[in-house]
Amino acid sequence: MTIIGIKCVFSLRNLSTNEDVNMSKATVNNIELYYETAGSGETVLFIHGLGSSARDWEMQIPAFAKHYQTVAFDLRGHGQSQKPKGPYSMSLFAKDTAELIRSLGVDPVHVIGISLGGMIAFQLAVDHPELIKRMVIVNSGPELVVRALKERWQVIMRFAIVRLMGMRKMGAVLSKRLFPKDEQEMLRETFVSRWAENDIRAYLDTMRAIVGWSVADKIQNIKMPVLVVAADNDYTPVSSKEAYLPKMGNAELTVIEDSRHAVPVEKPEEFNRVVLEFLSNN
Repeated sequence: MTIIGIKCVFSLRNLSTNEDVNMSKATVNNIELYYETAGSGETVLFIHGLGSSARDWEMQIPAFAKHYQTVAFDLRGHGQSQKPKGPYSMSLFAKDTAELIRSLGVDPVHVIGISLGGMIAFQLAVDHPELIKRMVIVNSGPELVVRALKERWQVIMRFAIVRLMGMRKMGAVLSKRLFPKDEQEMLRETFVSRWAENDIRAYLDTMRAIVGWSVADKIQNIKMPVLVVAADNDYTPVSSKEAYLPKMGNAELTVIEDSRHAVPVEKPEEFNRVVLEFLSNN
């Protein structure tokens, strides 16, 4: 990616391609969820990651809205959606998502979820399979069960950093892992700035919902076509995605090289091409 490309990543809302984005809120599951729509046709629903928002998909919406109606929303506890007190759960996030889809009258939809969004997509596919036409899982899996001592320490450290040093510090730590290249300085700065906007309580409530969650014993019931997109330098190795892939009846894997966890931002053109090809494959 060129430096020019990096500079435009987080300025899409000022471009003419995004003038037709409609912003609204829907009351679902007793809370208000913020969402944005663009384009027309079959619906593609984007689910963002932990500590992020619909802005995760700024490099996707213009490309996808040429062919589909896009819906990107902020999860409870995130962005411009309400942040009620916990406890939160993955089933609750999936129920929020299901009610949003139904309220918009757009089911079944194509679902694209990254990280936490991918986990919610798995939960949605297990709980409400009738709402999903095709599913794209990005750098995620059907469980986050802490088993090894190293994994337990990583979880403890994340909780500790947020509680003791705040969200901006957590963003600074993560940004160096997500965007390690010299030419990605602007991405790091923007990431830290956005991460600092997070509500600490809602973030920790979401973390508690993730740790220990699993639907790994249920994914054999997922029958819709599934594309798993993996970055070769993600937090978890490609082998972890290869391990759960055969458990689903109709799933395939694509690996994007020289990329990390935030692959839709880091390699948007390649990511968009791969996913659009999958969605259009009948």
